[in-house]
Amino acid sequence: MSKILIIEDEVAIADLEKDYLELSGFEVKIENRGDKGLQTALKEQFDLIILDLMLPGMDGFEVCKRIREDRNVPILMVSAKKDDIDKIRGLGLGADDYITKPFSPSELVARVKAHMARYERLVGAGQKTNDIIEIRDLKIDKTARRVWINGEEKNFTTKEFDLLTFLAENPNHVFSKEELFAKIWNMESVGDIATVTVHIKKIREKIEYNTSKPQYIETIWGVGYRFKI
Repeated sequence: MSKILIIEDEVAIADLEKDYLELSGFEVKIENRGDKGLQTALKEQFDLIILDLMLPGMDGFEVCKRIREDRNVPILMVSAKKDDIDKIRGLGLGADDYITKPFSPSELVARVKAHMARYERLVGAGQKTNDIIEIRDLKIDKTARRVWINGEEKNFTTKEFDLLTFLAENPNHVFSKEELFAKIWNMESVGDIATVTVHIKKIREKIEYNTSKPQYIETIWGVGYRFKI
């Protein structure tokens, strides 16, 4: 459940905002002083803050400035003041929006939802993307451990995926069967290195158009295998 902090000294207004937001599925906390609101905003995690401009203890401008120095949470500033200079100042200090009193509770809820959706999109866009290897028609998603060839997804066992990924990450390098066995199976070559040949065969069946003339994993006779780019 998304959590919202209301910093508002007019108790009736704060309670009305709280009621409408809770009916919309939000968890709400109220602070009636600017200094107390700032402490709560910095101590707890909120998904959005509704901040009144005229507050006892510390005005909304200073609260906004202090919060923005430490948090990237959306801030919706509200005030009875209609002067553009106050709106400009509030937005300049880092507020995401400015609503002039009186306003309808439904408008407040709509703005809250819009800003939270926008923030979630921005946060999502900033998340680290999957680690992808793309070579011609072959696409390997290392993060999701998925493989596509010419847009068609192929199912790989754990070792098949590890072997293909290792070769693709080290193109044009010839590896012996012993080296591949030690790298992928984490064992010395005293094991059955024929398993490398079997896995290469299975991989080729999934990614090569013609297994007799492979364009990705090439056999270097008497030595081992090489991934061609």
